[in-house]
Amino acid sequence: MEYILTAESLSKHYRHFKALDHFSIHVPKGAIYGFVGKNGAGKTTLIRLICGLQEPTEGAYLLYGKKNTEPGIAKCRRRMGAVIETPSIYLDMTAEDNLKEQYRVIGLPSFDDIPELLALVGLENTGRKKAKHFSLGMKQRLGIAIALAGSPDFIVLDEPINGLDPQGIIEMRELILKLNRERQITFLISSHILDELSRLATHYGFINSGRMVKEISAKELDAACRRCIRVQVSDIQALIRVLDELGIEYSIFSDTMAEIYAKINVSKLTLALAEQGCDIISMTEREESLESFYINLIEGGN
Repeated sequence: MEYILTAESLSKHYRHFKALDHFSIHVPKGAIYGFVGKNGAGKTTLIRLICGLQEPTEGAYLLYGKKNTEPGIAKCRRRMGAVIETPSIYLDMTAEDNLKEQYRVIGLPSFDDIPELLALVGLENTGRKKAKHFSLGMKQRLGIAIALAGSPDFIVLDEPINGLDPQGIIEMRELILKLNRERQITFLISSHILDELSRLATHYGFINSGRMVKEISAKELDAACRRCIRVQVSDIQALIRVLDELGIEYSIFSDTMAEIYAKINVSKLTLALAEQGCDIISMTEREESLESFYINLIEGGN
């Protein structure tokens, strides 16, 4: 498999704090890589390193197969685009003028393809409207348009849907999927909004306390997310006794509710509970979500 970005034993220390601690990552070419972790886990630190805003304390990373210490790394970074934390835009300029300014900064000789770029991100009709009057979703899309200047094939987004309304989230999702499918752009998306990320990502990396806990493809994740039966009963202790006797895996959620991770004979379970004086109040089939998979993964690691 060809990788856009890889790292092994990458560390970044700030005095006594280890933002990244022997961290590893593998971002396949053409992927939408969901980079998952709580605030402070090290996501933004990695993004700053690969964008050249900071240098590692130890270890190295490879971008397009080029090591970060090699002279050619700056040329590789020109194939990247990034929106880190908030879009870097000039609020008193129009969308078109913002793009013209970015074209000047990176040395592009012509503005001819700016109208096409504005249309691509849905900002072709903003005219002379200044960016300070844009909605948050429009500002995010302008940030992506600026990141697309120079036709990069790898884009890094740090929390791209933070604060967006439902319509803005849908527009952002559709734009990312369109760029990935039509232009074969690889994405690294840092986010803690897992439900939305699950609609996009083809691969995931789960980071905790500066270390990569697990990397997994979306297909592998689907297979790993177990189906379960959520059952509510009148006596949770009776349910525990019955499930232990049957050797069935389960998790307790409350004084009345548990999740059972096995195919069960409902009649047999009902009769066994009746003998213990316990009634089944409700029973529903569920599938483990990305959120619960992440929580179980991190809690297991801790």
